[in-house]
Amino acid sequence: MSNHTGDTVLISEVGPRDGLQSIKTIMPTAFKLKWISALYDAGVREIEVGSFVPSKLLPQLADTAEVVAHALQHPGLTVMALVPNLRGAISAFEAGVHKITLPVSASVAHSLANVRKTPEEMIEEAKRIVAYRDANFPAISIEAGISTAFGCTLQGKVEEDDVIRLSVMAAEAGIDDIGLSDTTGYANPGQVRRLFRRLFDEVGDKAGAAHMHNTRGLGIANCLAAFEEGVRTFDSSQGGLGGCPYAPGASGNVVTEDLVFMFEAMNVKTHINYEKLMQARVALQEGLPNEPIYGMTPEAGLPKGFIQ
Repeated sequence: MSNHTGDTVLISEVGPRDGLQSIKTIMPTAFKLKWISALYDAGVREIEVGSFVPSKLLPQLADTAEVVAHALQHPGLTVMALVPNLRGAISAFEAGVHKITLPVSASVAHSLANVRKTPEEMIEEAKRIVAYRDANFPAISIEAGISTAFGCTLQGKVEEDDVIRLSVMAAEAGIDDIGLSDTTGYANPGQVRRLFRRLFDEVGDKAGAAHMHNTRGLGIANCLAAFEEGVRTFDSSQGGLGGCPYAPGASGNVVTEDLVFMFEAMNVKTHINYEKLMQARVALQEGLPNEPIYGMTPEAGLPKGFIQ
């Protein structure tokens, strides 16, 4: 392995959206605001704070506009929201987000279940969103997460060619960043290396984040595989909160605390202070006192003599 000392990665915290939407408990708004501020104090500089979808579909995220307004008060924080369609994008733009994420599924079955559109129809929707952005909010960035990129609980195998073809279509539609998401926790490090290598070959510097799930215990290994292929942005969720309500059996995201520990132990800078990240974990647990939260490093503690 090459020496990565001095490299920097961006940890994009998705717990307030991906985590909270996946549990039945609704975290009270005041606790969400406190949690986001605690994450910011720890050095987290990109947070997906919610999703602009009808509140009857995701009551857990009904307060997203209010959460965005709070997050925008933190200088240097990139405030993100997930949007499934143009209507949601317009709401997000008007709320002042810096970046939106579009879920573009490589699996037809998952795409229909999640956004009620085929992957190709979702690309057409992305074109409308890009056109609206270009005309009205040119400073806002648009990223696509290619979900079920490594396999699907509904369809099974997802062809790698389909993933790459969709990524190229997203790039041609004017999307700024295209990431790959292991929505179902099916990925393995060999597959992650192969797909990200092809993604870089096809879309170059538009290749975006790795969004891994720890369903089969390979989340961190898959992040390392993506890092070795040149990925420098990683989605993770504090306490491993969340999964995907439309992908049965897809347990939680990679644990932010474990990911930060891995990179810092490798002398790769995250600019996140581990001790303060643990304080944010306390804020999370206060807001969800009855929900289990996870993490190997938080339970084991930092190794003796570990200096960040």
